[in-house]
Amino acid sequence: MTRAVVFGYHNVGVRCLRVLLAHGVEVPLVVTHDDSAGETIWFGSVGRTAAEYGIPTLAPEDPNASDVIARVAAARPDFIFSFYYRRMLAPALLAVAPRGALNMHGSLLPKYRGRAPVNWAIIHGERETGATLHYMADKPDNGDIVAQTAVPILPDDVASDVFAKVTVAAEMTLDRALPALLAGTAPRIRQDPGKSSYFGGRKPEDGVIDWAKSAIAIHNLVRAVAPPYPGARTLIDGHPARLLRTRVLDATASAVIAPAFDVADGRITVRCGGGGILQILELEIDDALVGAGAFAHWRAAHAEAVPGRIGAQEPPAVPDQND
Repeated sequence: MTRAVVFGYHNVGVRCLRVLLAHGVEVPLVVTHDDSAGETIWFGSVGRTAAEYGIPTLAPEDPNASDVIARVAAARPDFIFSFYYRRMLAPALLAVAPRGALNMHGSLLPKYRGRAPVNWAIIHGERETGATLHYMADKPDNGDIVAQTAVPILPDDVASDVFAKVTVAAEMTLDRALPALLAGTAPRIRQDPGKSSYFGGRKPEDGVIDWAKSAIAIHNLVRAVAPPYPGARTLIDGHPARLLRTRVLDATASAVIAPAFDVADGRITVRCGGGGILQILELEIDDALVGAGAFAHWRAAHAEAVPGRIGAQEPPAVPDQND
């Protein structure tokens, strides 16, 4: 029976671990992460899934520590798989698996190598993304591709919508590729470095709205960081606010020097500095959801500030998540 050690986290880790087991792969060890107290945990637990199957687990601070490598080697894996595990695995660890070490990445490689590929793809207005199974190498996400599956990104999809699609794509990719991989007949397709792009982890300032941009660009940011991520942030008349859901009403409206909110016909809209009109479907000010009627009253109560004018300074930083 083929043996594999799994490094995994998040929903992709849960689903891909189940795929391996469904194909009869013996998994003697799972390496995962302890959940961070500062992070909203909205996804499944690889550790709990492993426990359901009686598989021993580790959650080391450093997966490349000598004792961890020794534990993995003692499990005698044919393969090592990494499914949304958040740390790079060193060459010494990868070498433990004689038949190869493979990673499932949440993009259509070679595009969007690195961290938070779903969020960055939405921010850049991509119309599709997907999941890629590839061999791990000394640089992140640049090893030979075994298989990949594309999924669409619809204009109003938020990150959680796209991540759910990518999770299914990852499951399908592994399920289709695994028989050939186990038989030793799977392809190895070299990535084209000329088509590659790399993005790092999300930083607090990445979630702050730049109102000089177009309605489409701002809408893409809102979608990319919508809950369960921290949300797109700004100041409205000096008060911290989050835009949680938006829609582009008119992408062709002309640019304006001073972006401003408006409330009419039960809708909150804003003309954006780079052009276009954005409808705000869910708005939060001072940690409270505000509808169109309440926002109109709120503006009237804050008329001493600059009515309807938008953040001249950045709101307090809130760490983004990197999945």
